[in-house]
Amino acid sequence: MSKKIIVIGSGFGGLGAAVRLAARGYQVELFEKRDKLGGRAYVYEQNGFKFDGGPTIVTAPFMFDDIWEMAGAKREDYVEFVECNPYYRIFDKDGNRFDYNGNEAFILEEIRRRSPEDVEGYKAFIASTKPIFEKGFVELADKPFLSVWDMLKVAPDLIKMQSYLSVYQYASKFVKDEFLRRCFSFHPLLIGGNPFDSPSIYAMIHYLERRWGVHYVMGGTGALVQAFERLFTELGGKVYRNAEIGQILIDDRTRRVTGIQMMDGTTHTADAVVSNADVAFTYRNLIPEQYRRKYTNRKVESLKYSMSLFVIYFGTKRRYLDTQLAHHNIILGERYKGLLTDIFKKKVVSEDFSLYLHMPTITDPTIAPEGHESFYVLSPVPHLGSGTDWRVKAKPYRDSIMNFLEENYLPDLQENIVAEHYIDPLHFQNTLNSYMGSAFSVQPILMQSAWFRPHNRSEDFDNLYFVGAGTHPGAGLPGVLSSSIIAENLILSDLPIPQMTRKPQSIPMPAAGD
Repeated sequence: MSKKIIVIGSGFGGLGAAVRLAARGYQVELFEKRDKLGGRAYVYEQNGFKFDGGPTIVTAPFMFDDIWEMAGAKREDYVEFVECNPYYRIFDKDGNRFDYNGNEAFILEEIRRRSPEDVEGYKAFIASTKPIFEKGFVELADKPFLSVWDMLKVAPDLIKMQSYLSVYQYASKFVKDEFLRRCFSFHPLLIGGNPFDSPSIYAMIHYLERRWGVHYVMGGTGALVQAFERLFTELGGKVYRNAEIGQILIDDRTRRVTGIQMMDGTTHTADAVVSNADVAFTYRNLIPEQYRRKYTNRKVESLKYSMSLFVIYFGTKRRYLDTQLAHHNIILGERYKGLLTDIFKKKVVSEDFSLYLHMPTITDPTIAPEGHESFYVLSPVPHLGSGTDWRVKAKPYRDSIMNFLEENYLPDLQENIVAEHYIDPLHFQNTLNSYMGSAFSVQPILMQSAWFRPHNRSEDFDNLYFVGAGTHPGAGLPGVLSSSIIAENLILSDLPIPQMTRKPQSIPMPAAGD
């Protein structure tokens, strides 16, 4: 007989777990608080524009292909990925640009144009990240780290990989030009980390991009969410939208969860619950504290959380194809360490900023009305621990960003805007249920990685599992998809069902060049 699994939340970690478990033969029900699936990948629609709310790039596309394959389907029959070129266009404080893609000869020429003495250093840097990738991603990303022994076994490798260095420190060993150091160390920001605090193991993100590319989902990332939903329902999965959960039900005698209770009082029973909701929110808001032994409120509050984001989605009635902008742009301000110190340590909103500017209509004009351009611009900001009142701060902060873009990159911008919407840390707290309004949950520092991170199977309840940014291995699409593999394998072991025929999964690794 099949067993019933409830999945809370429909971010990519929840979607990955729901499809994997449904493909295994479990009866899976997916509950989403909002009117559309996607979690942080929610799609905002305004005046004919489609704005992806969160993730805008796909790396490690084979991980999506594997999900469809185990469900007996082909991902390309549901959704199309297109490799971007360049992967990123990075601007320094003077507006000088640096591009990189998957072509090493191209990258080396870009480095030579900027800093000829760093060409050989970059070669050594990228060569050194291969073993880090093979250990950190291939071997460890889909391992659950449920005991301290799991951590002790890999400690010698972590020391060998110099994980005590930050990503910025590690890149600086090889590259001397300050701007290039920033270009090869910004990646932790994509998963909520500070390049000056995140362990050097995250330098592997650049290697992963080089090996498998940076891709855009045609139709926007929301098209990938829709593809997941279609596949899930074809497998017999059931979706509940506008379904806000009040609490997870606990049998204190057995220390097991028994299901969920909705805000309207109705209940749904299950053999196990997988939470893709924020880990801190799940413990603090969905489980009464008297049932929690490990993750008390004090424990949850003691963790360090990622920064938040201020994101403006906007559309213009003119195209900007004649500018120097690419699909993915990173605009680095004059300050780097100082700005990140303000965000992560001092927790103050600075007057200056560094920006990620997404311009998807360069690749896919269909997500905007004909002759129009679609953008989103993202600025990292402190989480709500800063005490900033975003009800007051949001409008002037928005104005400073838009004025900067108009003066430097997008002429006559504001007179051409025909659609606009923004989100701030209050949105992450109140709408996305993210503790402290953090954008990526638990911050990826060394003492909050692997075994030190909230576990994929709860230490408090044997049949409560976690996927998503706040659990191991962390944020980013490869990370949250890896967490769904971990949850799948744990449930296969803990709650086997007779019709299971496949062996436990690991991250599928195509050969180099595939």
